[in-house]
Amino acid sequence: MTRFARGWHCLGLTEAFRDGQPHGVDAFGTRLVVFADSAGALHVLDGYCRHMGADLSRGSIKGDTLACAFHDWRWQGATGRCVQVPYAKRAPRPARTRRWPTCEVNGQLLVWHDPEGSAPPPELTPPAIEGIDAGVWSPWQWNSVRIDGAHCREIVDNNVDMAHFFYIHHAYPTYFKNVIEGHTASQFMESRPRPDGAGYDKLWEGTYLRSEATYFGPAYMINWLHNDLGPDFTVEIALINCHYPVTHNSFVLQWGVAVQNMPGLPPDKAAKLAAAMSRSFGDGFLEDVEIWKHKTRIDNPLLTEEDGPVYQHRRWYQQFYVDLADVTADMTDRFEVEVDTTHAFGVWEREVAANLAGRP
Repeated sequence: MTRFARGWHCLGLTEAFRDGQPHGVDAFGTRLVVFADSAGALHVLDGYCRHMGADLSRGSIKGDTLACAFHDWRWQGATGRCVQVPYAKRAPRPARTRRWPTCEVNGQLLVWHDPEGSAPPPELTPPAIEGIDAGVWSPWQWNSVRIDGAHCREIVDNNVDMAHFFYIHHAYPTYFKNVIEGHTASQFMESRPRPDGAGYDKLWEGTYLRSEATYFGPAYMINWLHNDLGPDFTVEIALINCHYPVTHNSFVLQWGVAVQNMPGLPPDKAAKLAAAMSRSFGDGFLEDVEIWKHKTRIDNPLLTEEDGPVYQHRRWYQQFYVDLADVTADMTDRFEVEVDTTHAFGVWEREVAANLAGRP
């Protein structure tokens, strides 16, 4: 793929950018700079000064402008215009830099990328998680990792990959379904932990996970997780799984976990549980990373029916890499398929039993 995806991409938690400092972000094959003005509004501009090319993230915020460290040219976040050159009588009239469209959703800063330069349609904005701004959930536990040598499609492929949850993430998928429509691609999964996995003996025997995960566009997933951890004890978790490309062969993967407040789970314990779950999901993502670091790209994979709708999902994903005029119906039409896990589950049960029998 020789272009970057059209759509919303999350750069991180909004609070991380409201510290009075400019922040450089390498993304989309270039450099961006993020800063908050005097009213706290966040802005994203091209990261290099149009004057002599200095890195604007090494500058400083002065009022509603970002001042370049090299010659103090003042760039206005709301318009992208240079509004002042202190040592000159006036700023050059055409002095303007690129201003990137942004939105704030679920306490995160998203930036819009489109090679054609179109404005973001309102219906493509990812949805807000109900209650996320009302204290119903614990604060986000946020993490990120840069991945070199892999395209963003590697992580998006996981949305339809049922079998890897057993081999990589040590789970028994008992139900797996995908629904693709428009700009969204969803995964519905139910699973229980593998008895031969680490820490299984500390879990309730009825531990069960019900997961509903949806990509809203090419790079932002909300995953609702319903965790049955004990008799009449279900923990509700919101997981954000998002990324943005750095180059065509590297990207930054980010994930955040919030736990819904519930009777019997005080806020401090909810925050600790969210931190523990974030570490757990982080370990899982890093297991994927180890695979990506040593694999090659396969555009026409050989598949079994249990591998899920890989080709349909990739056609859906391709819509974000072509001009809007070239988006075809087979990229956006509703497609729904449930993977039959019966045979795989039987094989996996025998494998786990053999593993347990072989332990001292």
